[in-house]
Amino acid sequence: MESAFVSRSSGILLHPTCLPSGYGIGDLGPQAYRFVDLLAETGQVYWQLLPLNPTSPETGNSPYISSSGFALNPLLVSPELLVVDGLLDEAILDAIRVPETSRIQYRSVHSAKLEILEKAYKAFLNKWSEFAGDFEDFCARNSYWLEDYAVFAALKEEFGLPWYRWPEGLRRRVPEDLGSRRKGLERAEFQKFVQYLAYKQWSRLRERCRRRGIRIFGDLPFYVSHDSADVWACPELFKLDSEGKALFVSGVPPDYFSKTGQLWGHPVYDWERLRETRFEWWMRRMEHNVKMFDLVRIDHFRGLLAYWEVPANEETAVNGRWVKAPSEEFFKTLRGRFPSLPFVAEDLGVITEDVEAAIKDLGIPGMKVLIFAFDGKPDNPYLPENHEINSVSYTGTHDTNTVRGWFKEEATEDVKGNLFRYLGKTVGEDGIAAEMVRLAMGSRSRLCIVPIQDVLNLGSDARLNVPSSPLNNYLWKLAGDLLSKERLADFAQITQESGRSRMQYG
Repeated sequence: MESAFVSRSSGILLHPTCLPSGYGIGDLGPQAYRFVDLLAETGQVYWQLLPLNPTSPETGNSPYISSSGFALNPLLVSPELLVVDGLLDEAILDAIRVPETSRIQYRSVHSAKLEILEKAYKAFLNKWSEFAGDFEDFCARNSYWLEDYAVFAALKEEFGLPWYRWPEGLRRRVPEDLGSRRKGLERAEFQKFVQYLAYKQWSRLRERCRRRGIRIFGDLPFYVSHDSADVWACPELFKLDSEGKALFVSGVPPDYFSKTGQLWGHPVYDWERLRETRFEWWMRRMEHNVKMFDLVRIDHFRGLLAYWEVPANEETAVNGRWVKAPSEEFFKTLRGRFPSLPFVAEDLGVITEDVEAAIKDLGIPGMKVLIFAFDGKPDNPYLPENHEINSVSYTGTHDTNTVRGWFKEEATEDVKGNLFRYLGKTVGEDGIAAEMVRLAMGSRSRLCIVPIQDVLNLGSDARLNVPSSPLNNYLWKLAGDLLSKERLADFAQITQESGRSRMQYG
């Protein structure tokens, strides 16, 4: 595990879509480079992201409900970098620039980005000889996922329906039927081009991170969307009926976030079939993420031991059941493929002893979230003194309220009293985020990650996601001058005082 971590370090959680932007949504362009520089200048080592996979307004823009477990989100493509590559005229930038806001208008952004990418594709075809070698090399290296994704995305564009409602021959991937859709398959080349752009820009950003000593902490969703290239290409790996419809869907039982549980709606895995393949699909997905990121959070880690399975016709997650997964064999295979195990387990919620034992046996860190710490119980695992060294401390996560919002709107008087006793003083709404950041950064956890909202002391209007609500999530973004070295100065000081600054060990 030592190879995956820099000793006693810290970082910031900020999804790229939340970066400031004059084009409606944050991307992999100049503002991302500026943020990398800010991380380095404030002594940080890690930049934690949410999944970078494609999103859709129809599924609430969630990066955890994606049409691909491998593709990058086209919305992350930077118009400015297309100009640098000679694929977009600079004059177009003024025409597509929009007023800066703190909310992403996804439908208009989707439309605008598609128009930009279409223009870039025409320029790309006109300059084919300039790009051909690099493009063909990218397609060859990524063929194991790109071919299926590109055809899927092209057919999805043509029909506008989930794949399990396509004509039978296409639904079942009959070669003759796929071959007859010549127009759709031509559009597949456009989809490959979009992925080529996205990965090219991602590679450049990663190189900037390496030069500045910043490590990228990625996020691997446990499930993939039913309407995804992955399920369409490998339906046998999921519990589906003969027509491709889900028999059971994913979720979790009632918990902190919802009294009726969370009904996520992904099709659940057929783990027996996965076992027969020596978990090859999962291993390829893991390998893909390990290549992309320096550290990978495995979302819903407990699902690798047992998962909550809900009949597809249920309206809530209450009437589900726990089903065991072949975890021992899976973890043995995982160790064999990735000996350094550069993973972090998302182990929040109700965690059983077998899950705790598996995390300890693998030697990977779990998560310690500070806003869950102050129920008054001395053995609460989220209290800073109870953090193991091999863990990642957080003030909150993308699924929780901001610290300021939590303190104002959710924390009970008892919880506030416990917190004040712990701090040894009473703190108001204006100062609570800084106090919680100091506690998280001062803990024994080897790594501390603070959401940018808590670094900047923002309220609940900056909350990114409400897990029990399907609406109005993943809309927030930074606007104006919120992201600056001056505004991060206090955080830089806390980083230094807690012995986490990269500048303290070179």
